Amino acid sequence: MTDLGLYLAKRTVNKAEVSRRTGISKSRLTQLTSNDSAKLRADELYLIALAINADPGEMFKELFEGLGLRDRKQES
Repeated sequence: MTDLGLYLAKRTVNKAEVSRRTGISKSRLTQLTSNDSAKLRADELYLIALAINADPGEMFKELFEGLGLRDRKQES
């Protein structure tokens, strides 16, 4: 399960309802929640956040909390 899948499961979100409200297909939502190689686009994250009454910025921070810049010393 992807980070998005875990996030939605934790909030007990109905993916069919999210699909209906956002226009994102059920198959795309399944991809985004179960396939680690599926890339979540910013517009999709924003629409999903709106559909589940979540703050898009907070949702972004939670989903991508492990993402960071490389240490400059390591780049040399």
